[in-house]
Amino acid sequence: MDQPGIDPGEHALALAGLRRINAVSRCSASLFAPIRELAARHRGAPLRVLDLACGGGDTAIDLALMARRSAIPLILEGCDISPGAVAIARANAERRGAEARFFRADALADPLPSGPDGAAPGGYDVVLTSLFLHHLDDHDAEMLLALMGRRARQLVLVNDLIRSPLGYGLAWAGTRLLSRSWIVHTDGPRSVQGAFQLAEVAAMAERAGLQGATLQRCWPERYLLSWSRG
Repeated sequence: MDQPGIDPGEHALALAGLRRINAVSRCSASLFAPIRELAARHRGAPLRVLDLACGGGDTAIDLALMARRSAIPLILEGCDISPGAVAIARANAERRGAEARFFRADALADPLPSGPDGAAPGGYDVVLTSLFLHHLDDHDAEMLLALMGRRARQLVLVNDLIRSPLGYGLAWAGTRLLSRSWIVHTDGPRSVQGAFQLAEVAAMAERAGLQGATLQRCWPERYLLSWSRG
């Protein structure tokens, strides 16, 4: 799915499959819980949230809708290096009636380019990413964590896969049950093979300057990394 020049129709079908997989995995709910706790401490002040490498925008859209149902003021934005993914994310937000903005940017760039309508992308209270870290090698993954720490005023969140035999089996079966995309069927198991184990993520976070970051297991064979400034 990361290859340049991917057929737009195949890309859209793959992102739709990922949307179903993420819905079953409830990854958005695991990300929303710490954001809701942070919002409670802000006593009604809006939080600005950035989803890095957002793909089809499902996580950011889910968070925007959860926040609206919970009457929590969030400003949701997402960025992705793929113009096609950004276009799909914008269409998904409109279709689902979510207030979320999307723009093209490289998550590994420092600093990020301007956001939508020329708005400066800095000043995010929460910077998160979901199912992106496993696409990177050790060096780039550590660099991403360090960049997220510098960009986030308060909270960094990472939801991703755990490399394990159970995770591989779940990915192989789940991608075939929930998607018709051959890309998803291929990328799902390969993603688990390329993912990190919890000890590796903890060590990378420490080297990236995210001292005190916590890691917790989530269904199905995923983890949530959470780091708060101060």
